[in-house]
Amino acid sequence: MVANHSDHIRVGISACLLGQEVRFDGGHKRDAFLVETLGRFVEFVPVCPEFELGLGVPRESLRLELHAEGIRLIAPASQTDHTAAMRSYARERVAALAGERLSGYVLKKNSPSCGMERVRIYDASGMPLGDGRGLFAQALIERFPHLPVEEEGRLNDARIREDFIERVFAYHRSGGLLTR
Repeated sequence: MVANHSDHIRVGISACLLGQEVRFDGGHKRDAFLVETLGRFVEFVPVCPEFELGLGVPRESLRLELHAEGIRLIAPASQTDHTAAMRSYARERVAALAGERLSGYVLKKNSPSCGMERVRIYDASGMPLGDGRGLFAQALIERFPHLPVEEEGRLNDARIREDFIERVFAYHRSGGLLTR
């Protein structure tokens, strides 16, 4: 029996992890396990929020900062605030991903847009205050609370990696109906 397109397991992924040169410095963070191993079993749907927002490559680096009005996505060298644009983009892009039949998502660790956890938040003077979540990752997890989501750095742990892969395959088999 030949599998039809709907049988493909589709996983969203930060585009830089596939080797796409979309990072602020013009580089990538290609992850061999994801590309060469997991990639044999899934169809990746690449997303780079910062590039897709139109920030270009290369671009000024970004970080999360805590201001009186809350957490902001700031380009520290120019003090340009990209918060409103990123939140708007993230809502629209995540809504579009609903039509992609995703069974999982792999995010780029430490990214102010894609980091799932432990993303540094700075005060206005540049001192780290604590940890947060990237703005795109926040929108993704809020919109799809049951979708298996993980950061590439955590997938270096064999137990976390195995659990994530099992959850992706189970989510796919359930047609996205899992509520775990």
